[in-house]
Amino acid sequence: MSKKRFIIIGTPLSHSLSPVLHNYWFKKHKINAEYFSEEIKESQIKDIIKKIQNDDIQGLNVTLPYKKKVIPYLNKIINDAKDSNSVNTIYKEDNVVIGENTDVFGLQAAYLKEISDAKNKSSLIIGAGGVSPSIIFALQKTKVKNISIVNRTYEKSLFLKKKFNFLNILKWTSLPEELKNFDIIINATSLGLKNGDNFDFDFTGLKEQSIYIDTIYNPIETKTISFLKEKNIKTFNGLNMFIYQGQKSFYLWNKINPEIDLGLIDLLTSELK
Repeated sequence: MSKKRFIIIGTPLSHSLSPVLHNYWFKKHKINAEYFSEEIKESQIKDIIKKIQNDDIQGLNVTLPYKKKVIPYLNKIINDAKDSNSVNTIYKEDNVVIGENTDVFGLQAAYLKEISDAKNKSSLIIGAGGVSPSIIFALQKTKVKNISIVNRTYEKSLFLKKKFNFLNILKWTSLPEELKNFDIIINATSLGLKNGDNFDFDFTGLKEQSIYIDTIYNPIETKTISFLKEKNIKTFNGLNMFIYQGQKSFYLWNKINPEIDLGLIDLLTSELK
């Protein structure tokens, strides 16, 4: 039997640990498969999806900036992908190429399930890019009522409001001053990503009881998280969300729910040092 192939597409991908995560589980469950990363241009999306249809690839993960751009090439999108209009996992079933979203589950399983009295909490999402619709929908599913968003390009926030009309939109220039008004702050931008730019201000305004969640996991501690830890603010990096979304992707492809064990955690954290 030939080896199954699984791929993550996006750009940039040098920071991605998806191959490490999935190849660990393939080895542990003795599945004859390999997972690769492939930086592609937008013009190549159609050909990649065709490889799923032709069984040259058995599963696909999608990361920035293509989570929405893949949708026109799929036969259908389901569940959280439909509600968020964002796809990060693709597979074929009964000759139908399906797009699903495991980011919503990843965020809920990693962080939001631990938030008590969610309906009385106010949340701010920083960034209106590829993962933002998943975050909005995850907060909505967790019953958080007060959800705001801020983005450098104001129009991108307005575009999201068309789908999620309950969103409050803030101006980027007001962000440092607005931070004090929120219980949950989630960074959905690439600011802080390994070898990338950081926020050009600090987060001094956060109230002591607030929670800061970063969707970035590489580096394991961004400058913002390091700063907030010194201020005794509760912080989460994106590693747990990454692992949980990957776990659900693995299940969709293989119908096996892989264990998140210490060997995996040690392997991933060693890759981030």
